[in-house]
Amino acid sequence: MGKKTLTELRVGIDTLDKEIQSLIGKRAELAGEVAEVKKADDINSVFYRPEREAQVLRSIIERNESQLKDKDMAHIFREIMSACLALEQPLNVAYLGPEGTFTQEAALKHFGHAVSTLDCASIDEIFYQVEKGNAHYGVVPIENSSNGVIGGTVDMLYSQDLKICGEVEISIQHQLMSADQSIEIKTVYAHQQALDQCHRWLANHYPNVELKAVSSNALAARIVKDEVGAAAIASEAALSLYDLERVAKNIEDRAGNTTRFLILSKESIEPSGEDKTSILVVTKHESGALLDLLEPFKDQGINMVQLARHPIPGVKWEYLFLIDIEGHQEDDAVKAALAEVEKRVVKINVLGSYPVAVL
Repeated sequence: MGKKTLTELRVGIDTLDKEIQSLIGKRAELAGEVAEVKKADDINSVFYRPEREAQVLRSIIERNESQLKDKDMAHIFREIMSACLALEQPLNVAYLGPEGTFTQEAALKHFGHAVSTLDCASIDEIFYQVEKGNAHYGVVPIENSSNGVIGGTVDMLYSQDLKICGEVEISIQHQLMSADQSIEIKTVYAHQQALDQCHRWLANHYPNVELKAVSSNALAARIVKDEVGAAAIASEAALSLYDLERVAKNIEDRAGNTTRFLILSKESIEPSGEDKTSILVVTKHESGALLDLLEPFKDQGINMVQLARHPIPGVKWEYLFLIDIEGHQEDDAVKAALAEVEKRVVKINVLGSYPVAVL
């Protein structure tokens, strides 16, 4: 049998597209039925279940045998799931704005594009909007592979009662942009972290420009749209969103620069099978206190994936530890380790257990 003609191949694609569309429609119908069952069982049912979605996405990746990359296949289903969830319960997600920030990118990567987003002027406001119920979930940066933990987020985790229910990672690639790239640059606007991450590049290429820190890179892009002789460091999305011209591409000093974001909510979630648990700990002021803190995790064979020291908000020269461990707080080993740690420290706050990032 000879090769199919281009016309035949296109007819085959059109036929499959109709089948795919029909199956997606049937999935949406089932999602609607799920919503009705949940409403009948409990009027206050939680429709978005991070552990369930993580399990589904992992299964999609595991059974993928197509020519598409695993993550590409999972992203397709991420959007299908997002659209179906919107039929059950439209979600509102707070993020660090304005539009075009990496935090917004993280929110859409995690929840899909069928959610509504609420841009906030600060990390504090994200926490506030979720606590007040104006947003179902919040997305905040917690650490960068170049700069370490985000102090403002740790401060709020310490002082507020929201739970961590998920995580997502975003590759950070900084673009230098301006309203007119032919005009000499005299000022560069960006978030302080972006300025730090591009420090060497800026020193080599623009040693004499004035660097101005603002609350977000997207705000920087919005500022330079109307300021002659100014440039911004921002994301690819901000470049098109604010109709700016690219001056230079990927100017970050370190390749592979990545920021990890946390998903905040009011609810704790069930185990997904591959989880992390985050805690904040204040140790005693005595010799060997840190060793006493770490020993229970070693005894239970629990892997620690992060240990970061951070000043206690409002207390001079005293520190807390942000710790991420493998496992869910309902796992026997984790439960035993946390119970032992609680006996050895001044204060422990379990921030939440949540699925390890799939995408």
